[in-house]
Amino acid sequence: MPNALGRRLLLWGPPAAYMYFIFFLSSEPDPMPALTRVIWDKALHCAGYAGLAALVARACSGEGWSWGRAWLAGTLAASAYGISDEFHQAFVAGRDSEVLDWVADTVGAAVGATSFVGFLAVWHQHLVSRWPGLARLHILVGTR
Repeated sequence: MPNALGRRLLLWGPPAAYMYFIFFLSSEPDPMPALTRVIWDKALHCAGYAGLAALVARACSGEGWSWGRAWLAGTLAASAYGISDEFHQAFVAGRDSEVLDWVADTVGAAVGATSFVGFLAVWHQHLVSRWPGLARLHILVGTR
């Protein structure tokens, strides 16, 4: 088991890196032209912020928060980051800021946090109960 600092880095490092990745893409005028030609941009917003919310919910759960609080924190944190991202894009040449992008971010965040909490339920009720050795992976999964 890692020490307290190592545990925190394992929990909070992935959402921080993911946020940096979003910021990096948002700083580009047209970050993925081949992808945005074939996939609706709102779907990309949903998927991207679902990932962020799941990672934040995982970190909160790993800190010992209840599943409900982890869900709420993941959803709200990703939604708030979506607002800051839209504000940031207003200052990037070739990009625009849209309220509907933030709505897509928030919907995706709720889906991502819900998916993670659902995963935790399956993890505890079906996997760890059958194979107790899997409990050793708690830090990777985001449980205490």
